[in-house]
Amino acid sequence: MKKNIAILGGSGFIGTRLCDRLNKREDLDFIILDIYKSEKYPKRWRFADVRDCASLVENLDNVDVVINLAAEHRDDISPTSRYFETNVTGQENLCKAMDECSIKTLIFASSVAVYGFVTEDTDEEGKISPFHAYGESKYKAELVAQNWLSEDKKLFVVRPTVVFGEGNRGNVYNLLRQIALGRFLMIGPGKNKKSMAYVENVAAFIEYLVDRENKLQIFNYVDKPDFDMNTLISLVNKVLGRSPSNFRLPYVFGLSVGYFFDVMSILVRRKFPISSLRIKKFCAQTQFRSNTDYLGFEKPVTLEEGLTRTIKNEF
Repeated sequence: MKKNIAILGGSGFIGTRLCDRLNKREDLDFIILDIYKSEKYPKRWRFADVRDCASLVENLDNVDVVINLAAEHRDDISPTSRYFETNVTGQENLCKAMDECSIKTLIFASSVAVYGFVTEDTDEEGKISPFHAYGESKYKAELVAQNWLSEDKKLFVVRPTVVFGEGNRGNVYNLLRQIALGRFLMIGPGKNKKSMAYVENVAAFIEYLVDRENKLQIFNYVDKPDFDMNTLISLVNKVLGRSPSNFRLPYVFGLSVGYFFDVMSILVRRKFPISSLRIKKFCAQTQFRSNTDYLGFEKPVTLEEGLTRTIKNEF
C-alpha cells in the first residue's frame, strides 16, 4: 500500500522541491494543502488554511504523514501577532485535526531562528534565545507539537538554517542580486561565517524522514562547510566572472544606515530592503551543526554546487 502524505505549505519554495522528489516515488502519494494554488502541481492542490481547523480536517482523510511547511516567515511582517496566528495557533489547529483524523506522524519545519544570534557553532542542544518574533513563534510551535506527542505518535522537527536555491526570493537571492547588479557593498570585515542550506538538500532530508521510525527527533539542517562572507562573495564573483571590490563600510556606519531606513519606513509607511535587523543578521556569526550525519543521510548536492547552480540559473 502507498503511504499518503499531506504537505501543508506545499505550494511554496521548499514544498515544490519536496513535491518534485515525492512525485518520483511509486510507494508514496501526496496532496498539497495551501492557501495558494500550486503552480506546478495544481491537480494535487486543495485549499486549506492552518488558521482554520475545519479546513484541515476536511482534507486529511486517509493521510498517514503530515509535513508542515506552512509559516509566516518574512522578517518584516507587521503586526508581529501574525507570526503567532499562523505558526503557533496554526500548529495547534493542525494537531487537533490530526487527532481527529487519527494521523500519527508529523514532520515540522521549524528554523534555527529559535537560537537567536549565536557566537559559536551551535548544535541541537544550543540555548533557545530567539531575538525576533518569528523565531519565538517557531519555538512555541515546536512545543505545541511536542505536547501533542504521545506513545503511539512520531514527531520530527527540522530546523533549517537560511535556505536558498533557484526560484527563491529571500535574503540570499537579494544578496546575490546586489552582487550581480554591481550594487553590493560589504559591511564590516567579512570574516563572520554563515551556515546555509541548499533547497534540494533540505527537500531530500525531509523526504528521508518520511521513511524513519523514530518517536521524537530534532535536527538542525546545515550544508557544510560554512563560508565566511569574504569567501562567499569571492565565490559569487568567480561564477559571474567578476573581480570583487575591496571597499568595506565599517559596521557602525552600516548599522546607522539601517536605523535611518527603519525610521523612514515608519514615516512613509513603506518597507525598504535595508533595515537595522537585516544589517545585524548580515554581519552576525551564524554557524550551526547538525546531528543528521549519524542517520546515514547523504546530501545530493554540495553547498558550492548549489550556489553555482543558483547563480547561473538566476543571473
